[in-house]
Amino acid sequence: MVFALVGDPVGTGMVASLARPGGNITGLSTQVPDLAGKRLELLREVFPALRRLAIMGNVGDPNIAREMRELQAAAQALGLEAPLSELRRAADIAPAFDVLKDGADALYIRPDPLVFTNTVRINILAVGARLPTMHGSREYVEAGGLMSYGANFPDLFRRAADFVDKILRGAKPGELPVEQPTKFDLIINLTTAKALGLTIPESFLLRADEVIE
Repeated sequence: MVFALVGDPVGTGMVASLARPGGNITGLSTQVPDLAGKRLELLREVFPALRRLAIMGNVGDPNIAREMRELQAAAQALGLEAPLSELRRAADIAPAFDVLKDGADALYIRPDPLVFTNTVRINILAVGARLPTMHGSREYVEAGGLMSYGANFPDLFRRAADFVDKILRGAKPGELPVEQPTKFDLIINLTTAKALGLTIPESFLLRADEVIE
């Protein structure tokens, strides 16, 4: 088995370690040290007045709940207040934004199937609440989010094909180290920025891999 987009293969028990996955499985992990910290830096560049960053995610998944607490600690280390906005089902989304309207300057959204299924709804509510959003991949920005920074998925899929080639040539999956992303994309939705009344610095736009207008 070769995987391409697993967030935490060690934490979920899929592999024994990144260096020696063991068993009959290997591939690519999207988990990258300090990726959340980089997203926080980018968000603060666009929104320098940021003081209170809400973190939204599906706490019904223990791994996501853990990541949200780690992100909260990272945000607090930067001097930001970081309240957690906990989701367990779609019905929790609208009430969460009712709480956030006067209690946050921006919103960091942890992706998962629940969030992805409700992306358009979440982004509409975020614009209505005047909350700039940070996401993990371009699909969320295409659906109206402000910005995303994360691994380039097409590149990961191409690299997964390299694993398949090695295995077909006789390599043992459990002996092929799990690899991490090497190519990352910064995506900005300029239409959403205008709706929020944000002016994105030209220098920042020039760094973006894609600007959606």
